[in-house]
Amino acid sequence: MQVFELKGDVRSDLGKKATKALRAEEKVPCVLYGGEANVHFAVAERDLRKLLYTPNVYLVKLTLDGKSYDAVMREIQFHPVTDRVLHIDFYQTADDKPVVIEVPVRTEGFAEGVQAGGKLVLVSRKLKVKSLPKDMPDELVLNVEKLGVGKSIKVKDLDFPHIEIVNAKSVVVAQVKLTRAARAAQSEAK
Repeated sequence: MQVFELKGDVRSDLGKKATKALRAEEKVPCVLYGGEANVHFAVAERDLRKLLYTPNVYLVKLTLDGKSYDAVMREIQFHPVTDRVLHIDFYQTADDKPVVIEVPVRTEGFAEGVQAGGKLVLVSRKLKVKSLPKDMPDELVLNVEKLGVGKSIKVKDLDFPHIEIVNAKSVVVAQVKLTRAARAAQSEAK
């Protein structure tokens, strides 16, 4: 799993007025949960761009007033009109404690169903994965070469070492759908 380094300043002033002043300075208020005590801090909005606007999942190395914490991003709140980041919740990780994170899914291979005129659809672009931080993958890679027309890959069909997929077993991850053109060609052949 890739590591993203982020520096911030611990804040003692909490509340609406202090938060509004932070946002005016183009800083984002954040909270770190999961440790001995919750830590309230602020980071520069520009430092978050490479962390937020990417499909990758990162283990965040927070440096707050000289102290270092390992964390993962839990929740982000955006402004409904401007899409500016309003608040971020981080969760502190430990090497011996499993973490649940949404990990991107990527397909590889040329599906048999696509060769027969179908269309490959990636239904679930991310899956929730439970694992120790050291075993967390950057992405889940699905081989779809043997996937025929009308067939699908569900969560129950997946098996990755050292990780557990938390999503419901009946959730469809990828499937090959029959296209209109293939359906028309099939009906003409009859």
